[in-house]
Amino acid sequence: MGGRRSSSVHRVTACLISFSLLMAINADNRNGEVDDEHEFTYLKNSSKGPEHWGSLKEEWKLCSIGKSQSPINIIEEKVLVSSEIGTLKRNYKPTKAVLRNRGHDIMVEWNGDAMGTNLTGNTYNLLQCHWHMPSEHIINGRRFNLELHMVHKSSQGKFVVIAILYDLGRSDPFLDKILANISQFTKSDEKIDLGVVNPWDIKFESKSYYTYLGSLTAPPCTEGVQWTLLDKVRTTSKEQIAKLREVVHDGFENNARPSQALNNRIISKFREDIK
Repeated sequence: MGGRRSSSVHRVTACLISFSLLMAINADNRNGEVDDEHEFTYLKNSSKGPEHWGSLKEEWKLCSIGKSQSPINIIEEKVLVSSEIGTLKRNYKPTKAVLRNRGHDIMVEWNGDAMGTNLTGNTYNLLQCHWHMPSEHIINGRRFNLELHMVHKSSQGKFVVIAILYDLGRSDPFLDKILANISQFTKSDEKIDLGVVNPWDIKFESKSYYTYLGSLTAPPCTEGVQWTLLDKVRTTSKEQIAKLREVVHDGFENNARPSQALNNRIISKFREDIK
């Protein structure tokens, strides 16, 4: 799908990104997603489950009525592939961080300027990363064992999320470092000082990526989020996933939101070998 379609792909993607940068985002906190997990759950048959999030609070209504929600099922044959979208530019630096148990997930939060990524001339600073089990995004109907979200925010309050998928295999080195501290958690909310954490310890190893306009995947399901899902699937071990499930609160061992309707949104993919 390169060649004669690449120019139109570039124009469409540029419009999508420009649109996302104009969206006003009113989030519950600096990280965008709600911190109090007692207000919602991922359990299917619960009155607080994903299908009911939009009715639990007025400010969460986008979870039900939004037309650009995440995550989604990415069907390769419908993706527009081009080299003109441009490489993903990242510029991180080691910064002090804490490990937080938000109940519904485990999060590494950088407290200083960890720098971040640049998209269409706009800078998005890295705020935090967290994990979902199993993956929230699906590729060709296939769900993976784990998904990492790196949440970035601009000075105008706009979000970019870089996501990495994981299959079962060798343990992930970055997760190993984080899990070395995880035994200090109890079943109550706390945070652990990690000292200086280098975001580059999260191995990317992928130049190709999917991109589309979506939302945060937990309440308030804010839209106008530019998603960047790396093409390369990394590995994690059963033991690492078991430890993550051990420490989250009861009912959040599976913390993946169901796939959302695409609603005619365009998914693009950057591949530098496509002309």
